[in-house]
Amino acid sequence: MTGTPETGRSETEVEVEVRTGTASVGAVDIAYEDMGDIENPPILLVMGLGCQLLTWSMPFCRKLINAGYRVIRFDNRDIGLSGKLDGQRVTGNILLRLVRHELGQSSSVPYTVVDMAEDTVGLLDHLGIESAHIVGASMGGMITQVVAGSHPERIRSVSILFSSTNEAFLPPPDVRALAPLLKPPPKNATREQIIEHQATTFQTIGSKQFPTTRDERVADATEAYDRGYYPAGIVRQLAAITGTGSLAKYTKRITAPTVVIHGTADPLVRPAGGKAIARHVVGSELVLVDGMAHDIPNALVDRVVDTILTNVAKA
Repeated sequence: MTGTPETGRSETEVEVEVRTGTASVGAVDIAYEDMGDIENPPILLVMGLGCQLLTWSMPFCRKLINAGYRVIRFDNRDIGLSGKLDGQRVTGNILLRLVRHELGQSSSVPYTVVDMAEDTVGLLDHLGIESAHIVGASMGGMITQVVAGSHPERIRSVSILFSSTNEAFLPPPDVRALAPLLKPPPKNATREQIIEHQATTFQTIGSKQFPTTRDERVADATEAYDRGYYPAGIVRQLAAITGTGSLAKYTKRITAPTVVIHGTADPLVRPAGGKAIARHVVGSELVLVDGMAHDIPNALVDRVVDTILTNVAKA
């Protein structure tokens, strides 16, 4: 484990110590960053499809840390600096798998969201954390549902952003938002072409009412590419989402204080997905954010974090 201090961006922000490490969890190694006072209550951040821990922005993390929490962000299996499931191929017809997914049915895939949830619990074990607040975005919100439903004793509160239960007959994604995920850059694409594709993808699914500049998108895509570009992992992660089937049986078991945050303009995971989660969790709160899409733009960081902290305080 190594530590590198990051100086805050304003006088009100504390210096952030970033402790990095790798947790051996079953068949994979999970790379993580552990920030803030180790004695503070832990908040575990679980990111979505194809996204590295970097996607939890430092302003987002720093706001949680400044509020008195220890923050852990990590790379899911097959992404970033975490272990890769090389040699495990996704077989079968992707269109058939998507149809079964829309019907809430499972398919044969290399691994599922349930397996990824066990990775998450294994990381808590590695860090010696008995229980934590958990925040999951998109696929990370699906993982969060499984963790909180299967291991309620490990979870203090649940916050889920732009996610879904993957039940039958929920509205499908806008094809324009889904297309970049189903058609990645060709194998012979240059670094610049791949970065451009990634920036365009996030621009497509991102919040138009709270825009992120093109330069910012390119900078984020460049950082992610240089840290660890691994397209085969994205294919397997997408298969995990579409192959797991309905998560409702896990969602209904969640007992921790829960908030579900979803943008009204999300083209990738429709607001109906968030409503389905909230409907199944007794006592949960549904927060619909006008104009937010499938991202957490800088303009909404304060609002989203404040909503999470309000829910955390209920635990």
